[in-house]
Amino acid sequence: MESESTTPNYRRPFITITMLFFLWGFITVMNDVLIPYLKNSFDLTYFQAGLVQFAFFGAFFFVSLTYYFVSLSQGDPINRIGYKKSIIIALLICGAGCAMFYPAAEFRQYPLFLAALFMLATGVTLLQIAANPYAAILGKPETASSRLNLAQGVNSLGTTLAPIAGGLLLYKVFAVDGEVTIDSIKIPYLIYGSLFVILAVIVRFSHLPRVANDEKLERGLGALRFPHLRFGMVAIFMYVGGEVAIGSYLINFMMDEGIMGLSETDASIYLAYYWGGAMIGRLCGAISLSEIANQGTKYLYMAITGIVVFFLVYLVTAIRIDDGVFSMKYMTLPQIAPYFLLIALNFIAFVIGRGSASRVLGVFSLGMIALLFVASLTGGSVAFWAALGTGLFNSIMWSNIFTLSIKGLKQYTSQGSSLLVMMIVGGAIVPLIMGAAADQVGIQLAFLVPIVNYAYIAFFGFVGHWVQPEEAVA
Repeated sequence: MESESTTPNYRRPFITITMLFFLWGFITVMNDVLIPYLKNSFDLTYFQAGLVQFAFFGAFFFVSLTYYFVSLSQGDPINRIGYKKSIIIALLICGAGCAMFYPAAEFRQYPLFLAALFMLATGVTLLQIAANPYAAILGKPETASSRLNLAQGVNSLGTTLAPIAGGLLLYKVFAVDGEVTIDSIKIPYLIYGSLFVILAVIVRFSHLPRVANDEKLERGLGALRFPHLRFGMVAIFMYVGGEVAIGSYLINFMMDEGIMGLSETDASIYLAYYWGGAMIGRLCGAISLSEIANQGTKYLYMAITGIVVFFLVYLVTAIRIDDGVFSMKYMTLPQIAPYFLLIALNFIAFVIGRGSASRVLGVFSLGMIALLFVASLTGGSVAFWAALGTGLFNSIMWSNIFTLSIKGLKQYTSQGSSLLVMMIVGGAIVPLIMGAAADQVGIQLAFLVPIVNYAYIAFFGFVGHWVQPEEAVA
């Protein structure tokens, strides 16, 4: 056993790894800005525009499935070649996927954009497979959850900034003669690709300690004997599908005349409140579910975190660039008041959850259902803020569902984790269903579609997560 003086210092490697979380969060949410842009450029239906997410999140399923079968037959590839080399390869694949946007725009071919998204998502999938366990390994086992929560918070920072940066680059900085054209996409994605390559170089010359995972991956499908894992797989499908579908069409929702009638530029900026809400919820969730004994201290930390992150989002959403001139356009207190109310309701939901991952998941699901009804059946600023507020209640769902699903799997934990990652394919399917609904009944009523998703997640949170006695699944 290592003494305290000889315990490795993993701070620098962990900082490097958190940069990965930021960048893949950033590039993933860029799809939400890309969808309305491609929809207008190619005159697509909502269903056709939804193929953006189908190509992106479909890669998660196919790549994870392939990786799973390779692991079964030949052993874990990442464990064999090392986390560092795996991360570098994944970053370079992401860079290549971003570079493909240039010829796709040059030849003006929508299928080429979908192919570029698939390659980009292949790299992101491999990053997730490598970086999540590596972040957990870099340090003491008892603080692994804390490190992953921090990394996920940095990921949320990327998802918050992406709509603003992407909207400004596409609709302002690289607009051609003041108009957005298909050529406007070329330089931004070359910039993104360059960031992936630069990060690959940084990782190459960083000291990342080599670690190996000796855990045996069980053959066969024994993990599927556990009912709570099966329910959890569907819950992951529903959660990712619902979150991605809402984010995909929020810009079009805010542009609707019955809601706010915003321009694409302004709508893409306000999308930061959706992803910023996810950051508030995740960081507050990490505190709420922590081992802090004093409830008053816990709630104080949550309140401070919520206020600090809110003002970060408030500041970045005020940024404007018009005709090359930088300015700040702040929302007034009455305009922003509904979001304060939503943060307060989110805080109350945490209190009702009383530190239980399953109870918080169930309560948050009911909150999502209520907000989606309000967004779909009202109008103006009420519907606007209800839709954006869903980010607050979506926030903790991934971590809570994942943790509850693999509880008690023992030797089948790795296999169960692989099966759960495959269900990210929900992000490919549900946006298509919501897009088809929007083509038939309009974008606002289409926001009723994900209610089915959150009704199921509520079931999982309140009932479906129960772990059966071991002899019942033997």
